[in-house]
Parts: sequence; structure tokens; C-alpha cells
Amino acid sequence: MTPTKILLPEEELPTRWYNVLHDLPTPPPPVLHPGTGQPIGPDDLTPLFPMDLILQEVSQEQYVDIPGEVLDVYRLWRPSPLYRAHRLEKALDTPARIYYKYEGVSPAGSHKPNTAVPQAYYNAKSGVRKLTTETGAGQWGTALAFACAQYGLECEVWQVRASYDQKPYRRTMMQVFGATVHPSPSDLTEAGRKILAGDPDSTGSLGIAISEAVEAAVRDPEVHYALGSVLNHVLMHQTIIGEEALMQLAMVGETPDLIVGCTGGGSNFGGLAFPFLREKWAGRMSPVLRAVEPAACPSLTQGTYAYDFGDTIGMTPLMKMHTLGHDFIPDPIHAGGLRYHGMSPLISHLYETGEIEAVAKPQSECFAAGVQFARTEGIVPAPEPTHALAATVEEAQRCKESGEEKVILTALCGHGHLDLAAYDAYLSNAITDRTWEDSEIQSAVAEALTHLPALG
Repeated sequence: MTPTKILLPEEELPTRWYNVLHDLPTPPPPVLHPGTGQPIGPDDLTPLFPMDLILQEVSQEQYVDIPGEVLDVYRLWRPSPLYRAHRLEKALDTPARIYYKYEGVSPAGSHKPNTAVPQAYYNAKSGVRKLTTETGAGQWGTALAFACAQYGLECEVWQVRASYDQKPYRRTMMQVFGATVHPSPSDLTEAGRKILAGDPDSTGSLGIAISEAVEAAVRDPEVHYALGSVLNHVLMHQTIIGEEALMQLAMVGETPDLIVGCTGGGSNFGGLAFPFLREKWAGRMSPVLRAVEPAACPSLTQGTYAYDFGDTIGMTPLMKMHTLGHDFIPDPIHAGGLRYHGMSPLISHLYETGEIEAVAKPQSECFAAGVQFARTEGIVPAPEPTHALAATVEEAQRCKESGEEKVILTALCGHGHLDLAAYDAYLSNAITDRTWEDSEIQSAVAEALTHLPALG
């Protein structure tokens, strides 16, 4: 019988990140300068990022070595465990074998420190004094606050107002790690004041919070900005998840038939899936890769593939991605980390070229899967990975009907210990499902898409 926990020894911790750009069958479209419409160069990004990260963003090398100083911090929780979900399988009465890579063992309780730590390291190495950022559910802000504490950096976080109100203990955790936290939109930036002037009761969005954090960074040369998802270097740092999972599955002689991950900006899904895509392209396995997003913010399944800003105000470079429009404000669902109008250009490109597939799930189905998972496996998942769990349960039930013994691998990218208000709402039947069928969402997206940047 397969063990419940498949543990990789610390001495086998991967020492390099995998760069999927090296192996893509077709190259993705370039990132464009918002002013000129021309492909951006490294110098265009220096107000925001240190040169080490800029070079990683555009690198075509297949692997990038992880600095020893980063590995030293990684060892606080990495390698993370891979679990066989024996008890969930039994409850579902399925012949499928379900595995989950558990990233909730990190200091922040999610996968986010995998990129927060190297981002803080490279910024500290370049002489930066402070990092600014946004956070949706609070997981990324917590991770960056922790990472900044490791390298002596200040950290300033704009937390989406809906999440700031729903999850006060996330704010407290960031403050324990030393961060300063503001609700977004705030009156501290021109971007925030502009939004509040139009809607004083704005629940905020990741796009707005990005605008505020970027604005605060560019006005001080000693301050840089850090992003928790979407960009190439962020997804590359997260591939340590998939690299470990590959070794752990090999330890028990398993090859996945299906890989499932939740997607907001794409870092968790890319981090798990990219190393397996490499193996698939090399002909060593042939898993299906399924991204799962919230039905209230369905950028992959319903968004338009177009050049758009990564933020609401329009301060970032233009990225070709699946987008609902940069000024679309998603419903304040409890999976705050998935409330992003766009999707990683790499994930978007892979979806467009048919390398991955995507589905959208309503929150009630996701919370039902989260509760079932908690009652069988003993871990309360964050609202974000319950989307992947819902799709995992759905596939396991299909296997029960068909008799297929599929091997399913999913990413449990964080625990929900600071998301219990969301579970309370679900358990007391106070959850409302917003889906693409709602005419208000369709009309809001249609309006937002009229504001896509015009390219010559």
C-alpha cells in the first residue's frame, strides 16, 4: 500500500528552478511598452525590479540555479510533503488514486514564499530598502512580509479592501512579520484616490491594489515592487513544487494521468504543472493538465485573449493574456487570491495553444469539496485550492462510474486557518454563487473589454 506521506529528504531539495520558456513549442507574444507599443527591454523594468529578476523574466535558459542563501531559507519547510489521499478516496469510493502536494507547511501557510524569498533576496542584494506589493487573500502579503524579515527589508502591503475586512488576522500576521498594511483602495496614492472618488465604498480588486503598490514603488529609487503571480520569473520560482512532486511520485512508482490546480494569476498551477509539461513534451508521460478558476472571475474560460494592463489604472506593461478587462471589479468572493482580471501570459499562451485545459467552478461546490477534504484528510484548505479539490472530486467520481484507476495529482497550495469566516459563511448558507450566467457579470466584462488598450 502506498504510504500516506511521501517525504523527500532535505538533501534532495532541488537546487535549480525550471524555465518553461526554453521548451515551449511556440514562443509567447512579447510584453509591450504601454507608451510605445514596442516590446519592452530590461531597462524599462529597472524602476520596479532588480536586474537579477529582470534577466530571469526574459531568460531562455532551461534551468536557473537557486542561490545558496535562498536554499537556506527554503529548508525551513522544503521539501514539502506529498500525500496520498487514502481517506478521501475511500469516502468517494473511487478507484482513482489521489495525491496532493501540500504547500501549507510554509511559514506563510501557502506556496507563496517559494517566490517571495528569492524576490526579497535579489532585491536586498541590489541595495533596495523596501518592497511594496498588493495582496488579495493575504497569503502573498504574508509571504512577502516573512521574506523581507529574512533579509532586513521593509515591506508595505496594499490589501484588497474586501479581503482586508473579511480576513483581519491575515493583516495581523503580516504585521507580526513586520509589514505595514493598508486597505486598497486607499487615500495614500493617486490611483486609490481616483477609485474612491468614483466609488467611496469600493471593495477593491487586485488590479487596483497593484496600481497603488506600483505607484508607491516608482516614486522612490530605494523602493521596488514585488509581484506574487502572473510574471514569468514568479512562475519559474514556483516550479520547485513540481520538481519535488516528480521525484516523490517516482519514489512510489506513480505517473499522473491528470494534474489539477487552481488558477488566479497562475503561479500555483504553473509551479506544479510546468515540470510535468517538460516530461510530457519529452515523451516520458502524458498527463492532462487542468486549470480551475472561480466562476465569478473566469478569465481563462470566458476572458478575451488580448493585450491588457496588469493593473486597473494602466501603469504596467501590456501583456498578451486572457483578460476580463483591467477595470473589471470581480464579485468579492471568499477566494480572494483568485479575484484577478487577467491570467499569467505563460498560462494564457499554453491554454491558447491547447497544452492545458480549464474549467470554472462556483464557490458553493468548492466549499463543499473543501469541507469533505477537511473531514477526511484533516486539513482545512484555503478557499483557493478548494477549486482544484472540486475538480479533483468530480474526476474521482467519473472514475467511479467508468472504473478507471486514474492517478490524479493536485496542489493544495495553502491552509485555510485564517479563512474560517469564509467557511462560517458556507456552513450557515450565506454563500451566494455568481457565475458567467449572471447577466451583471457579462455586462460588466463587456464594458471593461471596451477599455482594452488600443495598439497601432
